[in-house]
This record gives sequence, structure tokens and C-alpha cells, in this order.
Amino acid sequence: MSSTCREFRQSDWDEHLASHVAGRAVEWFAEDLGHECDWTSVGLIDRSARSELAVVTRSPGVIAGLAAAGIVASVADTGLEWRPLVADATVVAAGARVAVLAGATRSVLAAERVVLNLLGRMSGVATATRRLVDAVAGTPCRVYDTRKTVPGWRLLDKYAVRMGGGWNHRMGLYDAILIKDNHLAALASAGISPAAAVTRARSFVAQTFPPSRAESMVVEIEIDAVETLDSVLEARPDIVLLDNMTRAQLASCVARRDAIGPGVVLEASGGIRLDTVAEIARTGVDRVSTGWPTHDAPWLDVALDWGS
Repeated sequence: MSSTCREFRQSDWDEHLASHVAGRAVEWFAEDLGHECDWTSVGLIDRSARSELAVVTRSPGVIAGLAAAGIVASVADTGLEWRPLVADATVVAAGARVAVLAGATRSVLAAERVVLNLLGRMSGVATATRRLVDAVAGTPCRVYDTRKTVPGWRLLDKYAVRMGGGWNHRMGLYDAILIKDNHLAALASAGISPAAAVTRARSFVAQTFPPSRAESMVVEIEIDAVETLDSVLEARPDIVLLDNMTRAQLASCVARRDAIGPGVVLEASGGIRLDTVAEIARTGVDRVSTGWPTHDAPWLDVALDWGS
């Protein structure tokens, strides 16, 4: 992969993501408590009771979302104490204690399901991503996510992908130029070829954004036929997305890219699964993008255990 290739913005834990979680947590608790309360705990648990419970994994995986879970706990009750015992991106076995939640027993029980849902989903995404990353180990190929995320959860999903060792594709429609099949279909009716679309996109970026923004704006185009590649490479996009191509076609595209546009990154997409990703990576593509970790991966089984 070219060292000068523009890269998509990558997700890190920062104040923006922390603020996002705090805002979403208010909605999550409204959903669970119905703007009322946990009547079971209010009816049965003494107001003065205090407890300390451990978050324990029931299955092996990669942990993600510990800082986010701490914010969720504080939204439930500022008096709750959240103590992570490992760091995000840690690989754990079944039965691992990954955090402790302590404080008023009523508050612990009210926060329990929202905290576990958060950790279970984020750790499941991270675990699935790590499996893909491990599968392409030994090749230069990187694993990228997609925009196939749960509405409202995209920032968390993409952070979880990073914790699994993957890379983030564009965050949204606002931070990259990605000329996809439907764009090309619309342009074709006006007689504009894929290569011309890349040229038009480059001109638009240069004329629309200040130099600092233009310099970081990725221009990518999707193609589904090897025959389209040569002319597109000559237009010099940053990335060419090779959609639903066979491994033989991908290898042919790599050879053409090496001959015509060695600085252009090739990304394979479509049919990227755990059982196919290694062979796809070995064709020589620079990256694969897949929505599997964010739309189809199982959650990591985590529980809040008493007396652990």
C-alpha cells in the first residue's frame, strides 16, 4: 500500500465519543426505565443497601467499551463506581473478570442491563473483527468496516472495530468522496464515464474545500468489471473498490494496478467472510471492507455476577 495514500479518519476514544455516549445513555435508560424506575428493586431492595458486582465474560473474546460503560454507569447514578480490570482491546478467556460495578444496590441493578448490552455488543464487534484480522495475518491486507451499522451506534461500532484491530472506512457521507454504482448509473445517463467521474470529483474537492480539508479528502470509486480498471487508474483516485469480484479477477486487477497506477490502493468488497477473507487477501489487494462485524456478528456473552 502506498505510504502517501490518504486515509479515512480513524476512531479513538476522545471527548467527542464520550459526550456521544453520555447523550445516548439518557435515551437508553429512558427506554429501560420508562421515565419511571425499576419497580422490582424499589419494592424489594432497601434504599441504603450497597453492593459490589463483577462483570464476567461467559465466552472468550476481545473486550471493547469499558470507558463507555463507565459513562453509562455514571448517567444511571453519579454515585456508582466503575472499575475496569483490563483495557479495551484485551483478549480474554471465558470467566474473566473485566470490571467491577459498585454502589447503591438499586442503582447497580438499574444500570445492569444497559451496561451489559453496551459491552456485549461492542465486544462482539471487536471479537469478530479480530477473527478477520487474524485470518489475514501474514499479508499486508487491512480489514476495514463499512457504514452498515445500527442507527445511532455508528461511532461505537467503529470504535469497537478499532479495538478488534481493524480499520475504519469513512464515518459517513460527509467525510470522503465514494463514487458508488448508483452514482455511476446516474452519471452514465449524462455520458460521464467512471474515469471522468474521478476527474470531476478531484476538481470538485479542489474548488470546494480549503487546502487542508482537500488534502485529506479521500476520493474512491467502485467498479465491478476488470475492463473498467485501466481508465479509472489513469484518473488517479486514491482507492478503487473492487466489488463482488472473483479471486482471479482481483488478482488480475492487482497486476493491472501495479503496472499502471502503483500508488492507487485496491479494496475488495462483497462476499468478505471469515471463510473467504484469507484467500481474498492473498490476491494482493491492499484492503478488504466488510459489514459482517457490525451487522451480523454475535455479541460477547457478559454478565454481572454477585460475589465474584
